[in-house]
Amino acid sequence: MDKILIRGGKPLKGTIPISGAKNSALTLLPCALLTDEPVTLRNLPRLADIDGFQHLMNQFGVSTSIAGARPSDFGRVMTLQATRMTSNVAPYDLVRKMRASILVLGPLLARDGEATVSLPGGCAIGNRPIDLHLKALEAFGAEIELASGYVKASAPKGGLPGGSFTFPVVSVGATENAVMAAVLAKGACELKNAAREPEIVDLCNLLAAMGAKIDGIGSETLTIEGVDRLHGATYRVMSDRIEAGSYACAAAITGGDVTLQHAKADEMGATVAALTEAGVTVEEVKDGLRIAANGKMQAITLTTAPYPGFATDMQAQFMAMLCMAEGSSVLTETIFENRYMHVPELNRMGANIETKGRTAIVHGVEGMTGAPVMATDLRASMSLVIAGLIADGETEVNRLYHLDRGYERLEEKLQLVGADVERVGAD
Repeated sequence: MDKILIRGGKPLKGTIPISGAKNSALTLLPCALLTDEPVTLRNLPRLADIDGFQHLMNQFGVSTSIAGARPSDFGRVMTLQATRMTSNVAPYDLVRKMRASILVLGPLLARDGEATVSLPGGCAIGNRPIDLHLKALEAFGAEIELASGYVKASAPKGGLPGGSFTFPVVSVGATENAVMAAVLAKGACELKNAAREPEIVDLCNLLAAMGAKIDGIGSETLTIEGVDRLHGATYRVMSDRIEAGSYACAAAITGGDVTLQHAKADEMGATVAALTEAGVTVEEVKDGLRIAANGKMQAITLTTAPYPGFATDMQAQFMAMLCMAEGSSVLTETIFENRYMHVPELNRMGANIETKGRTAIVHGVEGMTGAPVMATDLRASMSLVIAGLIADGETEVNRLYHLDRGYERLEEKLQLVGADVERVGAD
């Protein structure tokens, strides 16, 4: 198993190209199930999760072809075509490693009238039930059965009749599944208290380009008027706001000056606000954001929340960055109950972090020391890399399969801005 070696202490300087958004791409790929015409996605990141989802789509009989496959390229172009569906079953062996696979449930149900999907896997960051996915589909007229670790969904003959559902709590995945199911419904579907993340907007924009009728895009109330069929489209995946935020933290902790090419401030407002509050310079430049350290960082207080609040996917990276801030920062995790598994590893490197329930107190330290550390989930992995970039000596980050799920060619991008980092094979 590969590992990354980081020799810290070098300020990052230069430009990092930001890839297409993982969380958006994994929502856009299943849209190809909603039409028999080609759907072409540009700016698709090269990630293990994308490869896994491609295999899942092949399972249903979807043909896939890839362009832009030169080793020197970041990103690629994939065309998917579901001319004839050969299966509506997502088996356990393909689904177990990737939680996003539950997102085929809605489009399979809409296209085929029935779907059987294994309960999903993914990062072990706490309880992430899919009950809201199922309740929304039931509100639109689906019948749901849970049996032997699978979700079995079926629509009445002729398709989903439509209906209205109000989310008791905001759920990104459930909103995505419900929207994809609704676009081919026989009547109107309404979603209230829907998630408003930029990735939801990206999904709705692709569906609209395919002929869907969706009102309220970007708001908490979505109204979808079902259509008889969708057509193909070519669409560019949005830039990854979480990747951009992660590299912003890396630039800040090293005292660097980095331009994040393709990053968009209006899609990461809470992250930009938190960086600015900590004393980091954030400047909009042509086709990107400039992140520059501006002296010693200051402690801040953060609470994760659904968009437009501070993203739970940025909590671990900010925690690492704030280890080098003056004073004590307070972070409260409200989305997932088990998302502090990186704390013991950061403390091994000299951090001073206390946790109590959903709250973590990060006491700033003068320096950190390299050590062998182990990744526990995707964003926790990045927090260890960020800490390693400032630590004295060498940091060895193990379990890279977590990083490879969500960061396209991480070590190459860090090398572009002067980091002393390399990927090595297992002994």
